Amino acid sequence: MEGAFSKRKSNRAFKKNIGKYMEIKNSGRGHGYSQSDINIVIKAMEKADPYTQGDYQKAFEEQFSEYLSGNVASFAVSSGTAALELAAIMSGTSENDEVIIPAHTFAATAIPFARTGSKIVWADIDPNTFVISVESIKSLITPSTKVIVVVHLYGLMADMTEIMKIANYHGIIVVEDCAQALGAEIHGKKAGTFGHFSCFSFHSHKHLTTLGEGGMFVLKDKLMIEKINGLKHNGLRKYEENKEQYWKPAMSNVDFDINGFWPYNFCLGEIQCAVGVSVLKRIDSLLQKRIDRANEIIDGLKHIDEIKFQDTPKGYKNVYYTLPAFVKTESNSKIDNDSVIGLLFKEYNIKAVVQYYPLYRYPMFVKAGFGESFCPNTDKFFDNMLALPNHDELSKKEINYITKSVVSALEKLRFEVES
Repeated sequence: MEGAFSKRKSNRAFKKNIGKYMEIKNSGRGHGYSQSDINIVIKAMEKADPYTQGDYQKAFEEQFSEYLSGNVASFAVSSGTAALELAAIMSGTSENDEVIIPAHTFAATAIPFARTGSKIVWADIDPNTFVISVESIKSLITPSTKVIVVVHLYGLMADMTEIMKIANYHGIIVVEDCAQALGAEIHGKKAGTFGHFSCFSFHSHKHLTTLGEGGMFVLKDKLMIEKINGLKHNGLRKYEENKEQYWKPAMSNVDFDINGFWPYNFCLGEIQCAVGVSVLKRIDSLLQKRIDRANEIIDGLKHIDEIKFQDTPKGYKNVYYTLPAFVKTESNSKIDNDSVIGLLFKEYNIKAVVQYYPLYRYPMFVKAGFGESFCPNTDKFFDNMLALPNHDELSKKEINYITKSVVSALEKLRFEVES
């Protein structure tokens, strides 16, 4: 009885310094919308004509290209997945080709390339940065390797300098999945400007969101521009001669084919493009908020032995899409990622999550013949990781609550191990 009383008393002691009880979501909103964002939506609703493929789309695409470097062409599409579909098609992969993709990523990275009939070859991650490993890529290249898909995960870029050297030496196409890395940099060069094709997402969780869904497909080869316009919109393209009297965009020249693929409709509407134009104007300040919040949480937990955050190499800009960490466990210890996540949710109302289920474990990929892999770092990380909340709307009080709650939860788990 005395032991039970002592344990209850200790549990109360663990919480006494964390402050007012709060609810911290992992957030389904990458950012809020300002009054300027709302005003431009209303203006677009009133003035846009047509509601698709008009002046707002043109402005969004041009300004996005300027934000990246000015030396790329950008195409607004309906989602980040749509951008990846375009990358898979433009890469020209087929059933005789191999595509290297990190096993630790969202399924949408791989599905478009699997759809082409290509063989998916899973790459491992670096145990310190949690992004695709250069050494793993090197070990997987064969004469059949046609594409390397590099995923810049959690806001941190992979080592694109080395990856491009490898790809150029072997004549391999590089696709950058920048869904979680808008504004990330390596020595001042932005994500999405290294590879042959780049894909961005404006989904609800992302650094820039266009009312829940949206994306951008980016390429360097200006000769492909006209092909992309047709491929993303039912094969439509401009007539070679001037036909201004024709109603646009529908009554255009439907005459399009590339690599035997039928075109899609991946268009992003004018109202969503208008939001993109507005949010892009303040994207750097939004990114800085995430960076500052992440650094506060990391600094507040730097003395905790059980938590190892993502390493950011010197010269890299990490934009912290979320805040991933490896939970270092001891054998037979109760301190593992599941126990930490469970305790944070149950007793502190903080929603930490686990990302991402290794793709070679998915029944969908196993059934397709892509169940083989050698990714020990991916397995170990998934089995021991958690991602703490980090988003635009976290207040200083909430950040302080998160750090104190993690400390309190770990103290409680240590106490249970020792009892």
